[in-house]
Amino acid sequence: MNIEEFRTYCLSKKGVTESIPFSKLPNVLVFKVHGKMFTGTDITTFASFSIKCKPETIDELRASFPALQEPSYFSKKHWCRVEMDGTISDKQLYEWLDISYRLVVAKLPKKIRDEINID
Repeated sequence: MNIEEFRTYCLSKKGVTESIPFSKLPNVLVFKVHGKMFTGTDITTFASFSIKCKPETIDELRASFPALQEPSYFSKKHWCRVEMDGTISDKQLYEWLDISYRLVVAKLPKKIRDEINID
């Protein structure tokens, strides 16, 4: 997966927008669903990207996949940084993006969840 594939995949999801919201981090591209972030990356390097994870599985995931690291700026209980070191298949990367997206959608108001209808 490269930065363009990552971007295209994220933008293909319902209700997703992209922005560079952090003035002190002008290279960080963030993808949100109805205003709630589900992933982000440094657009100059694409060395890693962040994903939201289920708190009950995050430790197991990190133990199973060395490329999953604690995030630099987000809650270590809910987020992982995925190192783009070539050890994770694109299929797995897309699956983790799907999970992150679904976790964020699940926390949106019911009316918006119904509009998105991702089931």
